[in-house]
Amino acid sequence: MSIKLVAIDLDGTLLNSDHQVSEENKRAIQKAKDQGVKIVLVTGRPLKGMLSILEECNLTEEGDLGLTYNGGLVQWTRTGETLREITLSKEDVQDVYRLSQDLDLPCNFIDLDTVYEPSYPKGKPSQYHKHMKALPYKPLDMVTFPESFAINKIVMCWHQEELDQKIKDIPKVYHDRYTIMKSRDNLLEVLPKTVDKGKGLILLSELLDISLDEMMAIGDQENDLAMVQTAGTGVAMANATDIVKDAAQIVTKSNDEHGVAYAIEQYVLN
Repeated sequence: MSIKLVAIDLDGTLLNSDHQVSEENKRAIQKAKDQGVKIVLVTGRPLKGMLSILEECNLTEEGDLGLTYNGGLVQWTRTGETLREITLSKEDVQDVYRLSQDLDLPCNFIDLDTVYEPSYPKGKPSQYHKHMKALPYKPLDMVTFPESFAINKIVMCWHQEELDQKIKDIPKVYHDRYTIMKSRDNLLEVLPKTVDKGKGLILLSELLDISLDEMMAIGDQENDLAMVQTAGTGVAMANATDIVKDAAQIVTKSNDEHGVAYAIEQYVLN
């Protein structure tokens, strides 16, 4: 069966170790587009956080889509118009903030336009500033924030060694209530239970009338696992975690060896 849509993660996948898109990857994406294949970048970032990458890859034309916030938001990349959005309620935000306090970890809330900063544990400012530079940061009073608060995701960003230990202490009830996963070594993400990159592909399948069997998904980290498992052709980068490699049908080259281009050339263009 021919592949009609390729879903591509950014960090560790499309982007190399210098956080750049190689010319080889750009050429392969354009060739696939020229053959009528949908190319969809799938990321935990907001749309504003990947606009320059979309423009570099010529993915802001009419009909181009992006899956942001790990599948919780589907947008036209040209206009930013939202097709579907799944958010956390004020009660969810308060609940996860209490968890972050119990874990003694800094916590941030992110919507379409802003990263909110509630009070951090003493001596533990969030490290999220290192990763998210596209959105402004705004202090948040947990007592007075509005009822209509709609948050796309919550992050806890801290040193990997301590973060990994704290993750083990998260009660099962939170895993039952939310989608909780790491997207970087030092970044834990909390999303609505109905959100992950795999569910995002199912939504794209419904919107575009493209079957999952006609999709390829390429990723490297835990937050890519669901889409690698969901797509008809799951591809892991050579630099992917073992759990993603084990779930994939194909292991391509690394992100520093233009692994996205290799996968497209071998399994889409051919």
